[in-house]
Amino acid sequence: MTDSTSILKPGPLAGAISGDVIGSKFEGAYIKTTEFPILDEDSDFTDDTVLTIAVADSLTSNKPFSDTLWEYGRRHPDRGYGGMFISWLQEERPKPYGSYGNGSAMRVSPVGAACQSMEDVLETAGRSAEVTHNHPEGIKGAKAIAAAVFLAQNGSSKEDIRNFIVRSFNYNLDFRLDDIRAGYEFNATCQRTVPEAIVAFLESDDYESAVRLAVSIGGDTDTIACMTGGTAGPVRRS
Repeated sequence: MTDSTSILKPGPLAGAISGDVIGSKFEGAYIKTTEFPILDEDSDFTDDTVLTIAVADSLTSNKPFSDTLWEYGRRHPDRGYGGMFISWLQEERPKPYGSYGNGSAMRVSPVGAACQSMEDVLETAGRSAEVTHNHPEGIKGAKAIAAAVFLAQNGSSKEDIRNFIVRSFNYNLDFRLDDIRAGYEFNATCQRTVPEAIVAFLESDDYESAVRLAVSIGGDTDTIACMTGGTAGPVRRS
């Protein structure tokens, strides 16, 4: 069961979009520091924002995920989509393409905002992923980010969030960003970005520090900051 009105409140959706915009200008730049201008004239939204809003639209309108992702992607071209997703957009009846890229996880934060139970979170996150990213790792990444968003928004401690992610998804979160920053290179898989995005949230003091940490490791900065930002967005209070 989902609460569509909760998606529209300040929280994970705004956090994810802001993270995308903040990280957009640093993709592949390897700045390796948390000290950078948070926004300037080169900051812009990317495919992360477009498809995050598409997922939110699916949840609020009860339209199939495949339809809204396809419609939004074609409506907003040239936003940095991956090659396989671009091909998917050219199909009239697109089918999943077995990807384990982080595109499934970057767009999933609205699921964590809308669902009312962890069972619903995991089921809905899986459905949102599998229309394109039907590889087990692509589905797993989406479920992990949606679960982290749901837990953070509903008041779970960072230690509880860490334990749930490790126990449920077998991700290794036993590292610090300081230890990987120098050697971290561009990677667009769920396996090498979802754990890093979650650790950025776990190490943070507030939203801004979370996004700065996410960007600071370099690589796919807009997507990592989008995933971190969705988790670190303002907490919903019941």
